[in-house]
Amino acid sequence: MVTLLGDGRRFIWTSVRDGWSHLYLYDLDGTLIRQLTRGAFPVVRVIDVDEQAGWIYFTAQSDPARPYDTHLCRVTLEGQQFQQLTDAPGQHDIQMAPSKHVFLDTHSSVDRPPVTEMRRADGTLLQTVSSADVSAVMDELQWKAPEEYVVNAADGSTPLYGVIYKPYDFDPNTKYPVIQFFQWRPTREFFQVGGYVGTSLAQLGYIVVITSPRGTEGRGKAFQVADNGHPGQFAVADMVAVLRQLAATRPFMDLTRVGVVGGSHHGFISTRAMLLAPDVYRVGVSVNGVSDMAAHWRHEGALGPPETNRAAYEYASNLRLASALEGKLLLIHGTLDTDVPISHTMRMVDALTKAGKPYDLIILPDQAHVPTGNSWTYMRDRIAQYLQEHLKTGRNN
Repeated sequence: MVTLLGDGRRFIWTSVRDGWSHLYLYDLDGTLIRQLTRGAFPVVRVIDVDEQAGWIYFTAQSDPARPYDTHLCRVTLEGQQFQQLTDAPGQHDIQMAPSKHVFLDTHSSVDRPPVTEMRRADGTLLQTVSSADVSAVMDELQWKAPEEYVVNAADGSTPLYGVIYKPYDFDPNTKYPVIQFFQWRPTREFFQVGGYVGTSLAQLGYIVVITSPRGTEGRGKAFQVADNGHPGQFAVADMVAVLRQLAATRPFMDLTRVGVVGGSHHGFISTRAMLLAPDVYRVGVSVNGVSDMAAHWRHEGALGPPETNRAAYEYASNLRLASALEGKLLLIHGTLDTDVPISHTMRMVDALTKAGKPYDLIILPDQAHVPTGNSWTYMRDRIAQYLQEHLKTGRNN
């Protein structure tokens, strides 16, 4: 990401060369002047530059206690006086005034509706512009705020962050089936009442667990590339570790009825979870899922060419694990998917057939990587039906 300064002689460049996404100041000829930001946090993007006052304003995940929250920060063009200008937990959307003297900060978290504030450039609160009142909607829907969690990865020491959604009529004395989603991007998001992945499925009578294991974004280069060379090495082990730690203090989670759902690369993980941990995952859904890394061009950056790293590609293939399937697996794919071609699912079907393993298959004609219109509705309803049938929620769609 490049930000050209108004003097026409310098630009700001974002790089992860020290292991975190940080800002660097360059001459226009490409000569490095200095590193502007440092620390164990990633810069997200440059918001604005006040060259007259000498400040760069940018968003960053700068709170070590909540590493996925995004805040407005600033630093001088000399790389000094770093300041975090916002402090409310959650995500902050910033609009800087043309004068650079004030900014609007709209912030929310998974359990808190948006608030918009006007602040001085140094972060001082001037006034609250608006506060969303969604109480009427939440009362009508009997909406329950998600619960954020922090547990350890399978290594016993790396903290993992996620979100738990509960049904509107949640009873802590009831045992609920669990649906887990692998999340590539940060799990701590902004406020939303709806949302298929979390709220909608929870309302059908599930505990929905969102998990971002090692190898995902938002926690620095070392965390993100932890499984480079062996994609899928940590994801399933971390997901299982999350479930077991959560259930140890939440007896309402029934770990004898666990489903896993995902699409694209997430679909690779949902199928892989069924194959690597059949004692944990009883039902799986993979939508437009990758089945074989060697057949998916996007992974060459981490693995190199297949011909020079064959062992890693074979390790990351779900095809070789087909004989391990024990639970119920639903494969869904669109015929016009050019991101993950339908051949991925057909190869998985072939592997399961050769292994003598039953599976369920839905083909969505003329649908691309993200189904739309009636196909999206049909897919959503069939997934819900499949989970209810095999996890026995006892609640109609």
